[in-house]
Amino acid sequence: MALSRVCWARSAVWGSAVTPGHFFTRRLQLGRSGLAWGAPRSSKLHLSPKADVKNLMSYVVTKTKAINGKYHRFLGRHFPRFYVLYTIFMKGIISIPPFANYLVFLLMYLFPRQLLIRHFWTPKQQTDFLDIYHAFRKQSHPEIISYLEKVIPLISDAGLRWHLTDLCTKIQRGTHPAIHDILALRECFSNHPLGVNQLQALHVKALSRAMLLTSYLPPPLLRHRLKTRTTVIHQLDKALAKLGIGQLTAQEVKSACYLRGLNSTHIGEDRCRTWLGEWLQISCSLKETELSLLLHNVVLLSTNYLGTRR
Repeated sequence: MALSRVCWARSAVWGSAVTPGHFFTRRLQLGRSGLAWGAPRSSKLHLSPKADVKNLMSYVVTKTKAINGKYHRFLGRHFPRFYVLYTIFMKGIISIPPFANYLVFLLMYLFPRQLLIRHFWTPKQQTDFLDIYHAFRKQSHPEIISYLEKVIPLISDAGLRWHLTDLCTKIQRGTHPAIHDILALRECFSNHPLGVNQLQALHVKALSRAMLLTSYLPPPLLRHRLKTRTTVIHQLDKALAKLGIGQLTAQEVKSACYLRGLNSTHIGEDRCRTWLGEWLQISCSLKETELSLLLHNVVLLSTNYLGTRR
């Protein structure tokens, strides 16, 4: 007992109460920590394999969303009609899960104008929805007329300045312009300041709304879309003039008038045919360099159609 007490006391004095194995392990840990803290720090954070996989998946998802957004914008810009069908099809994917088709039917019932194409509208819906779309484009008509008035001082020819002033005055007074009033301005719309490439950005945006095109794009893209749309209508006008308006049904006449800016839903067939004849007479008289006048004709000829004439 005495010997054991002496040994215990000596170990307590000299600090040998710690076992050799524990002492060796502690020194090894200190050595490792010293190496870790003393070593130069790397500029990159080394993550675990799980974190690396998670970051990779996040990167792939972000890139996929960006590519998908660009793809949607490309379809909407270059193939608007196909994009409508594509959007409807993708929204129909919602009906794949069980019982979700009832939700789709409910959404189509509540929002037929946004989710259904025109062929699925009822006759009353066609009238109401076409009125809504025409109200959208009609809001831009006064703005376009004001832009025409602003550029009058920039026209060098005094005769063209007088004709454009007279045309704007007639429209503002509720008078439907005659064909010769519009064709007298052909030269004015073929170059500065009313050529498509010379129009101001706000003017281009207003014309885009009048054509039921989105106005939330850069002006160069808006000009390209307007020129493309106007060229297509011009080519259709030439083909329609050769065919003859008399070959069209009443519904085809009304659709053709609506495409060109006239709200034909509340106008009789005879008046629609008369208006379409005036449009074709103006369109077929224009050259490709004068298509800016045809673009503005969506506003000029459709405004005050049932008003007085001079």
